[in-house]
Amino acid sequence: MRHLSRAAVAFAALLLITTPSFGAHATVDKALAAAIANPNRTPTFVARDGARHPAEELSFFGLNAMQNVVELWPGGGYWTEIIAPYLATYGHYTVALPTPGDAEEDIVVKKWHDRIAPHKDTYGTIAETRLGAGHFDIAPPNSADLIITFRNLHNWMGAGYAEDVFKACLRALKPGGILGIEAHRGRSDKPQDPKAASGYVREDYAIELAKQAGFQLVGKSEINANPKDTKNWPDGVWTLPPTLTLGDKNRAKYVAIGEADNFVLKFRKPKK
Repeated sequence: MRHLSRAAVAFAALLLITTPSFGAHATVDKALAAAIANPNRTPTFVARDGARHPAEELSFFGLNAMQNVVELWPGGGYWTEIIAPYLATYGHYTVALPTPGDAEEDIVVKKWHDRIAPHKDTYGTIAETRLGAGHFDIAPPNSADLIITFRNLHNWMGAGYAEDVFKACLRALKPGGILGIEAHRGRSDKPQDPKAASGYVREDYAIELAKQAGFQLVGKSEINANPKDTKNWPDGVWTLPPTLTLGDKNRAKYVAIGEADNFVLKFRKPKK
């Protein structure tokens, strides 16, 4: 974390304003709002803001411009386009990319690099680490203020190392640091598939994984809930937008349902 002057601290404090759109006691960071409103964001990403609620979710996790933030498996860069410019001046941003060797994930990582390459002047320095089987040093021990990940938990369950990911997060976070997780919410009336082949994860299962690693649950949010998602689709969660794996078959139906029902959880590393 960079050393901050008094002026920088004062500047960051001035960024916070209250707004009724996030609830009576919530705050919105004007710099974060500006990053989300940036006209240089990818149009297809912007089109998903109504389903993903970036300002609400990042505010719920407690993101601020002076933090040391680690994002696990950033995918195509939806969140990178918001977080990187936001942290560029006063914060520190690390992405833990999938380890090489999986053809599908290798393509995703290449697309991520291609997407951020033209924006180095505004994104600042983005540190890169790796996360995958046998690679769990996502950041130096006790260094991160906030670790976040979005719709990746099923992948780690499928690969058999979800428990190791939670342990890695606990090591990397400072005492009192926050882990924020979004994942596709599985049905509570069905046993959890340990491999999460459908892409869905029971919320209570995810909470137990985090608690077993040593985390404390400190908050839940329903900002990405979707009661239309019955979670019994022929091709799992990927039947729904944005993937729509069935193509034109029942496309209008799935588009009307929208993106999956997702839980959003906030955990804390104990201070002692």
